[in-house]
Amino acid sequence: MTRLPIALGFAAAITLTPVAAAELPEAIRQAGALHLTVNSTYAPMEYRDPATNELIGLDIDLANEIAKRLGVKIIWSETPFAELIPSLQTKRADFIISGISDRSSRREAADFIDYLSTGPQFFVLTESPAKVATDLCGQKVGTTRSTSFPIEIEKWSKASCEAAGKPAIQYVPGENSIDVRNQLKQGRIDAAVQGSETLPYAQQLEAGKYRILGEPLSKGYQGIMFRKDDAATREAITAQLTAMIADGAYKAILDKYGLGANAVEKPMMNAAPQ
Repeated sequence: MTRLPIALGFAAAITLTPVAAAELPEAIRQAGALHLTVNSTYAPMEYRDPATNELIGLDIDLANEIAKRLGVKIIWSETPFAELIPSLQTKRADFIISGISDRSSRREAADFIDYLSTGPQFFVLTESPAKVATDLCGQKVGTTRSTSFPIEIEKWSKASCEAAGKPAIQYVPGENSIDVRNQLKQGRIDAAVQGSETLPYAQQLEAGKYRILGEPLSKGYQGIMFRKDDAATREAITAQLTAMIADGAYKAILDKYGLGANAVEKPMMNAAPQ
């Protein structure tokens, strides 16, 4: 996926704290641990290794490297996607790094440090008759109900289908990306939408099964989500991420998952345009 122009984030870009000056809150440093929770159904960002059942993924690697540099461990837990934000608000999680998109509607009680470009993407089974995205007008399209993707589908449908006199896309909800792909394979939906960063893994996992259709519906960022009253944790994590970009560790992790093209040049705060 084409890297987003960094200019999108200039107005919201933060002044980064130098690594040496950015420290975790005293309670976290005393405990020697960060508590993080993820929804492990969003490969390759976070998922269970089919062979070992180990929790792995790009977000897992990024967080583990950040924690290592800060001298703390991570205590991981798992939750449904819809419970990620409540887990941050109730302080069960110190921050959220779990394939979550930076959106203005989510910034009322939290700040995002954006670290990966992304965008919702149509895909179909390889044998689908659909050749272009507008062939999906009037068709059943599934996506995860608790994400921002249903809204993105509705917006795209109004602009690309209904405005041209074609029938609207019929949105079909799913519990997570695995459920949505299963609905597609079972013929219950005609197409599906996931973040563009997840589709290369799905295509690798089930070779020849899926075909990407058209361009991303919109462009934005995934972000690490922090409580607004916890600037210390935000700045400590941002400083380490900045250092990882500078020394190549960030790029190495993205390349490991085939997502080097989704890299950002620097962390940005609340930079997504939505």
